[in-house]
Amino acid sequence: MNFTALKDFMDRLTAWRIPGNSIVVTHQNREVFRYQSGFADIETREPMTTEKMIRIYSCTKIATVTAALQLYEKGYFLLNDPLYAYMPEYREMTVRCEAGEPTKAKNTITVRDLFCMTVGLTYSDANEVAYDKTRRLTGGKMDTRVVAQCLAEIPLACEPGTRCKYSVCHDVLGALVEVISGMKFRDYVAEHIFKPLGMSDSVFHLTPEIKKRMATLYTYAEGDVAEGRVEKADLSELQDMGEEFDNGGGGIISTVNDYAKFISALANWGLGANGARILSRGTIELLRTNQLSGQPFADFNWPQATGYGYGLGVRTMIDRAASGSTGSFHEFGWGGAAGANALVDADTGLAAFYAHHMLNPQEPYYQPRLRNVLYTCLHS
Repeated sequence: MNFTALKDFMDRLTAWRIPGNSIVVTHQNREVFRYQSGFADIETREPMTTEKMIRIYSCTKIATVTAALQLYEKGYFLLNDPLYAYMPEYREMTVRCEAGEPTKAKNTITVRDLFCMTVGLTYSDANEVAYDKTRRLTGGKMDTRVVAQCLAEIPLACEPGTRCKYSVCHDVLGALVEVISGMKFRDYVAEHIFKPLGMSDSVFHLTPEIKKRMATLYTYAEGDVAEGRVEKADLSELQDMGEEFDNGGGGIISTVNDYAKFISALANWGLGANGARILSRGTIELLRTNQLSGQPFADFNWPQATGYGYGLGVRTMIDRAASGSTGSFHEFGWGGAAGANALVDADTGLAAFYAHHMLNPQEPYYQPRLRNVLYTCLHS
């Protein structure tokens, strides 16, 4: 293995428009490469490191589906179970597919729909109605379970089971973990994923100590010229929705070093480097299996997702020609809004957790290139 090309690529990113980045690569649960480039704070020129705390945003989803699948392995639910069997508020749903009055949904939401984002929920301003109601009911604490209950009152954007729409499904999945386990979602994830793998720097909520360790959050602002500009993000981006809302879709704060332990375990069929098992081999196989009838997830028309299907909450490579990837079939993972990106290849035991901390993270550019460079280095 020779990772010179990966080092050079990361340096090119930080010379281009990424303030700072870092990566940890493991192979068969052994660290084979670690690198950081650029700055955690441009003004102070503080170097970026793998120990800087960052919001991983939607990379949280991988931990959320893992937590739910642990309960699946123990027989608490089946994927085709109706969601209302566990969360009764999802029994009678309405759909507003087009402009007009909502109509009664014909299809029943299943637990699989939560994993696969085929419920009909969305990421849209319509959800603010649910969040405002939750704030009133919880005194601003935004309890995870109450958030899910209030989201059930929002008309769906399509019939359940008919379209894969990127949405708050995994926020609701986190609430389902609470219902089944009897634990707060943050506590379940800490007890069954973070602690077994020795992940002491992964949490769901900010503290003053964590704020001191965080890399500055930037945003890339598109401008009149091709280069645009990098500027500090609005500090409100760092605020929690509420002290009781454990956001299963995007709430984890971690370090590249810490979250790489989790990604490495997934690449080794659920077995961590320290011997802790978080999922079985069969469940990893199911997790990375395309759930969308052999078709790419068309509603996710992002360039970096070309050639990928959608498993149980993760992208999964199903078409090498379309993706242009030099990697393996069923390589899987997900990315985050500020540039975190997980790559998992259980067939080779390869895992990589890369991150920068910039909203509008330039995913169509860096993600496919990062994958190809990484695999080239693995086989050099």
